[in-house]
Amino acid sequence: MTNLHKDPFVISVLVLALLVSGVLLVRKYWTSTPPAATVTPVSEESRQVREVRLYFGGRDAMYLAAETRELENCADDQVCLAATVQALVDGPEGDLVPILPPRTVVHGVTEQDGMASIDFSRELVAGHPGGSVSELLTVYGLADTLAENFPYIRQVRILVEGQVVETLKGHVDLSRPITADFRYVSRSRSDNDDQTASAEEITEAASAADRSQLGLPSEEETVGDDQTGTKEEYTP
Repeated sequence: MTNLHKDPFVISVLVLALLVSGVLLVRKYWTSTPPAATVTPVSEESRQVREVRLYFGGRDAMYLAAETRELENCADDQVCLAATVQALVDGPEGDLVPILPPRTVVHGVTEQDGMASIDFSRELVAGHPGGSVSELLTVYGLADTLAENFPYIRQVRILVEGQVVETLKGHVDLSRPITADFRYVSRSRSDNDDQTASAEEITEAASAADRSQLGLPSEEETVGDDQTGTKEEYTP
């Protein structure tokens, strides 16, 4: 019988075989293809996409007109509320007219007991073009957008740098919360034409806003002539 401990040739063959086997195993481990990573598609539900209806100025800048948009990450109403206001600041994607200055920053949006409070930066006032109709579209574009997409919101309070302001440019009173009013929505975009204000009515509303802001009586409150029954025009 061959003595393995005393035969250098046999020992060398065994060592060489072990080395070759080890190299082959290591090579197989290094060159093996890792299993492909499983990619789970993101569903619409997990993205929490929500379709909202945003009100901007119409092409004639006399009415509000709606634009539909999809907002992501709207699982939480508070987050979605802020995203909706930000979408109004970002402006329309089509040919409608913005209702908020583009450099306006939304500092915060909160809701309590059906009233949304929106805190804007001072650019809301500084960058606003002014004018009665323009202010009406800004104010009611905000209020109508929130009321339509979040039906539990009944009023909107507009703040600037955390403070209540009397008005944007001297026309619409902002010292009190604003209630949504869909009469300013364009007839072609409104579901109920009978509840949409005419151009004359919007002009009258703008005029009434001016008179109210200036502390003047409305046309119905002007003094009548006792003898002729006609109304006297109020002269400031």
